[in-house]
Amino acid sequence: MSTDPEATETDSHPGERTGGPDPEPLDGTRENPQRAASGSGEEGAAGAAESGGGSESGSGGGSADAGADADGTGASADADAEGASADAGADGSAQVSEAAAELAAQQLERDRIERRKAEKKGPIEAGGKLSGTAADLLAAVRAVESGAKPVASAFSEPPPSPRRTAPEPVQRTRPSAPPVAAAPAAETLAAVRSVLAEGGAPESLVPQAAEAFGDGTESRLREDPWLLLRLPGVRPEQADGFARALLGAECRPDDERRGRAVAVWLLEQAALAGHTALEVSTLQTALAQRAVPDPEAAVQSAITEGEVLVFQDALETGPGEDADSGGEGRETGEDDADGEEHPVRALIGLERYALAEESLADGLARLVNSPPKEDGPADDWERAARSARGSATELIRAAGSHGLVLHTGGEASRAEPVALLREARRLGVRAWAAAHTPAGREQLAALLAQPGPQDAPGERAEAPLATVAGLLSGAEGPGRDADGALDLDLLIVLDAPQLDVETAALLVESLPDGARLVLSGDPGVLWSAGPGRVFGDLLAARVCPSVASRTPDPGPLGELVSSIGVGELPQVDAPGKEVVIVPVRDAAEAVHRTVQLVADSVPRAIGVPPEETQVITPGHGGTAGTRALNAALKERLNPGPGRFGGFDPGDKVVHSPAPGRALPGRVLRADAEGLHLQCAGETVVVPRERVEQSVRHGWAMTAHQAAGQRWPAVVVVLPGDAAQALSRPWVYTAFGRAVRHLSVVHGVEQALPRAVAEIPAKPRTTRLPELLRPQVPTAEGTTPEGTAPEG
Repeated sequence: MSTDPEATETDSHPGERTGGPDPEPLDGTRENPQRAASGSGEEGAAGAAESGGGSESGSGGGSADAGADADGTGASADADAEGASADAGADGSAQVSEAAAELAAQQLERDRIERRKAEKKGPIEAGGKLSGTAADLLAAVRAVESGAKPVASAFSEPPPSPRRTAPEPVQRTRPSAPPVAAAPAAETLAAVRSVLAEGGAPESLVPQAAEAFGDGTESRLREDPWLLLRLPGVRPEQADGFARALLGAECRPDDERRGRAVAVWLLEQAALAGHTALEVSTLQTALAQRAVPDPEAAVQSAITEGEVLVFQDALETGPGEDADSGGEGRETGEDDADGEEHPVRALIGLERYALAEESLADGLARLVNSPPKEDGPADDWERAARSARGSATELIRAAGSHGLVLHTGGEASRAEPVALLREARRLGVRAWAAAHTPAGREQLAALLAQPGPQDAPGERAEAPLATVAGLLSGAEGPGRDADGALDLDLLIVLDAPQLDVETAALLVESLPDGARLVLSGDPGVLWSAGPGRVFGDLLAARVCPSVASRTPDPGPLGELVSSIGVGELPQVDAPGKEVVIVPVRDAAEAVHRTVQLVADSVPRAIGVPPEETQVITPGHGGTAGTRALNAALKERLNPGPGRFGGFDPGDKVVHSPAPGRALPGRVLRADAEGLHLQCAGETVVVPRERVEQSVRHGWAMTAHQAAGQRWPAVVVVLPGDAAQALSRPWVYTAFGRAVRHLSVVHGVEQALPRAVAEIPAKPRTTRLPELLRPQVPTAEGTTPEGTAPEG
């Protein structure tokens, strides 16, 4: 790894070392990335519910402003300023955009899920008294808090579902795009503007409030001012100020409405940090920290009013454990038929994520318990498996006989799902592959274009490829059959760790009976921007075959990233300057060196132009976050007045058409219609009112935004204030985005090797493994211990 200066480098910068040239990093001797001045950095201990969302890496909070906000790719420390991203639209055309179609399809699926759940259990009317199981659950929560044994009847579990054989097809309603909602009436907006002004709230919240609460917005806000906390970007202290202005002396910290609103807000922040639910005690602790005098009463009020759901999960007792030796969050539960007590945990969560996770578990159980569709003799699949090479043989064999298969590996292992896709299509199977991003889809297309071992000379395989978002919205893929299911037999999903519970539930529910699903990805990367850890939970649950690739990533970059995955940060031999370390003393020097690398050093020494070099940093804020870096890079690479919301033609941007999606692009022009972008080869028009929420400059981005994409050259910027945001998955993801060259602007000293060696991903509270356990038997022959480390 090179750190020596280049003799021709003469740029200067305030505060640089005197008596020597600039440390131009691209020629000279190699250096071990661990060889840095000693330093220290400790991970923050703030709880996820209280942090206002987790750091992007999921490993701690801190001043690095980690995570994404307006792009919808993760929680941010400055979410109050930019949390309005969830409303980001895709384009300004009269037709329904890709993002609108996707959101419409998601809403239809959620409605279907809710109707199905309503058939199982009658709803609790808001404000009504609870009875039966719901009352028992409330009693169980109180019993858990007091240390008493929970009510057994509340925790009764149905018997495990029998393994199904050849089920009848489920009739599904064909999804259709609902009509586009009309804009709020002028009188409605005027009334909302009046009440917000009276409460001292900014006028920018007017359209959001009118859209969220409808025609009765003014009266609803006067009756319950803390409803303002439902709007993205509003924080409890701001809602308190609004309530004081409207209620005067009647505004009190112990107001029941305030307790409910803060409880819901904390669960929403926990979802941004990746949790689908929280322990009741964790939520109550966070409520106390938010000056709620009676946290238990606030939780009970939220449950009674139907704002949140409370549920329990029976925990599996490991070998050598008894019910009394359970760890944190475990309580003694009900007795089984033999009189033995099993640990349970009482959780509380928002309905949308609870229903999504339950629907996902049901759909996965359907895939596992149903035999795959008979699309040819088993011998055909076996012959196809034998014709493949390496781990692809095991993957094809597993996919031929199972409805759900997991596949793990690094970037080089993507060739194995492509081999499965090619062989399945050759067998006449309606097979499709979907990637997380358009860039991932194009990478698959390039691999599929390469001739396979069984291809005749000149034969070119079809490209049945899509993005996950395009598949769900109907903009890409095979379309839907008469029952509303995807018209396919086999779906291979790449970048599976990026699936959150809602997206995964929509995807699984869209598969027809008898279909095969293969989830492939690198478990060492950052988890999804949305709540859940679907891929990691499935690996841990061991409910289906798991094939671990034996294909190593090549070259010095592959060696470095693979070592990071197992907790090591070694010195690697990089004769072609594939890996370069650029030590810096402060954030200002980090910004200066980054601009120098992108604009001059990398193009000159590596041959990669600035437009093909991506800068990655832990967060948006701070003196060397994406905002500061993008401002400096724009000034150097595409200076201009920024006449349209700070953007000029030629600017490199990141467009977020929907929460959790980040599409790199460039600005073409701006007019009265909006900002015209070029994203993934397509022209996108972002309406003027959506630009601030859904578009940001993209020369620098966060690792969550970069997940699922790769560039010829990557510059990873690690300023000193980013130390607390670092974790092994973050470093693994950021370093793994480089194809030919990686420069590390290194200002965190020993925090980097410490993060790689000692800081795994921050845990997420999810329910998927417990929901799957009674429905699906543990699969034999799964080898999660043989996979890469989970991220």
